[in-house]
Amino acid sequence: MAQKQEAVIHPSAVVETGAVIGKGSRIGPFCHIGPDVRIGEDVDLISHVAVMGATTIGNGCKVFPQAVLGALPQNLKHTGGRTTLTIGRNTIIRESVTMHIGSDTSRGATIVGDNGYFMAYSHVAHDCTVGNNVTMANGATLAGHCEIGDNVVIGGLTAVHQFARIGNNAFLSGCSAVPGDVIPFGLARGNLAKLRGLNIVGMRRSGMSKADIQTVRRAYRTIFDRSRTLSENLDIASRDFADSPIAMSLVAFLSERGKRYFVTPPLDGAGDDGADDEN
Repeated sequence: MAQKQEAVIHPSAVVETGAVIGKGSRIGPFCHIGPDVRIGEDVDLISHVAVMGATTIGNGCKVFPQAVLGALPQNLKHTGGRTTLTIGRNTIIRESVTMHIGSDTSRGATIVGDNGYFMAYSHVAHDCTVGNNVTMANGATLAGHCEIGDNVVIGGLTAVHQFARIGNNAFLSGCSAVPGDVIPFGLARGNLAKLRGLNIVGMRRSGMSKADIQTVRRAYRTIFDRSRTLSENLDIASRDFADSPIAMSLVAFLSERGKRYFVTPPLDGAGDDGADDEN
């Protein structure tokens, strides 16, 4: 097996002393790499990329021009302590994306998972945790302290409020303002966003069986039945769907909310974005 080549660094790039660049990586023209940066193997910074702060980029990532990774948090409470940004493997970061390090008065770390796709001008703020296989379309933004689950899709120009949690496999439509938590598998849209059912298309694409999808839909209907309180509905769902880990993930997500705001269906009905006889 041939040995992997050393990193290739364009003569116009600035790599400060202390930075670590993995084998097989390419640092293109006019990039600037700070002294506390760690770049894995086979990473491609195409050109004009700024990586600063205590930032780690995982193997196989590709970063397009004008992206800025690891800048100081936009948080006036930050006092300048060392905090971090960690980006997982095989993540694509398109033009002018910004991701900030954490703040020293909070979590102190911003974490982005593997296999993400961050389109042009999307933004990940300080102290966010972003799961694996997340897509953020053009201009989508996360305020500070957000928690984004796996397989989430956030549409273009959609903004997620600080401290919001977005559950696994949720879909946030474009041009939406998301003021609070969105349940796993939820489909939210509008200004201010409301739950408009379940992300049926995403559930199918993820390989979920028809039986599991139908179970989640029944749990959704139970949880958002307006004839009872949410607490009563969660108790009923906990009993009726105890043998379904997928349905129980919705119950657990809402049970752990405390006093947090969460996105609900509109008053004219919960809906579930699908019919019982769907294939």
